[in-house]
Amino acid sequence: MTAGDDIAIRRKMIRYRAWHRGTREMDLVLGPFADAHVESMNSEGLDRLEKLMSEEDPALLTWVMGQAVPPENVDRAFLDIVIADHSVRARS
Repeated sequence: MTAGDDIAIRRKMIRYRAWHRGTREMDLVLGPFADAHVESMNSEGLDRLEKLMSEEDPALLTWVMGQAVPPENVDRAFLDIVIADHSVRARS
């Protein structure tokens, strides 16, 4: 298996996880984001997405909806990218 195969499998697994979170609301935030962006992400970008996806859905949803401020350990810059992507899709 090559490094290209490894990252292709990783991308596929991330896309699956993004669409099968456990809560439909987060599926609808992270699934479309992953579909649109995962293929162009390098390992660092995938790491950032996986770290964000390791957060619990209820907390993550409150951050995405602007109902709570995420703790300092959360990659706010990346979360803002996800939120902006979701906002554009919600308006379409």
